[in-house]
Amino acid sequence: KELMVHQLSSYPETNSSLKMEVGIEDCLHIEFEYNRSKYHLNDVIVGKIYFILVRIKIKHMELSIIKRETTGSGPNTYNENEQINRYEIMDGAPVRGESIPIRLFLSAYDLSPTMKDVNKKFSVRYYLNLVLVDEEDRRYFKQQEITLWRKSPCL
Repeated sequence: KELMVHQLSSYPETNSSLKMEVGIEDCLHIEFEYNRSKYHLNDVIVGKIYFILVRIKIKHMELSIIKRETTGSGPNTYNENEQINRYEIMDGAPVRGESIPIRLFLSAYDLSPTMKDVNKKFSVRYYLNLVLVDEEDRRYFKQQEITLWRKSPCL
């Protein structure tokens, strides 16, 4: 049996930009910035990735959205992760000072709003997952949680 919930939300009161730094000491330092941390289901994620220091040979970089559903509580907690999409946003080695623009349209995916701890038994959370792969196929990644909300239809 399936259960469907349609929950309308109002515009989030605070919606600050996301800025993060990721690095490996003396090898790699990147900053990435997304325009907001909360998006409606038909929104566009806009951002940029800046390369401050690059001393390892990066083969490519990927960006994906991960959906994490959690059910149950305590020792009976069950987590399920689903990769919604994956895009290769860079192919080849970046140079110091280079920046890569990001534009990800959410309307192309069947997404539901973020739900946090519904009756302390159920959660749906979304993460932007940035993965760098070097020439030795080592993977470096950083996840950042984003909030998705359903916009009320215009009447």
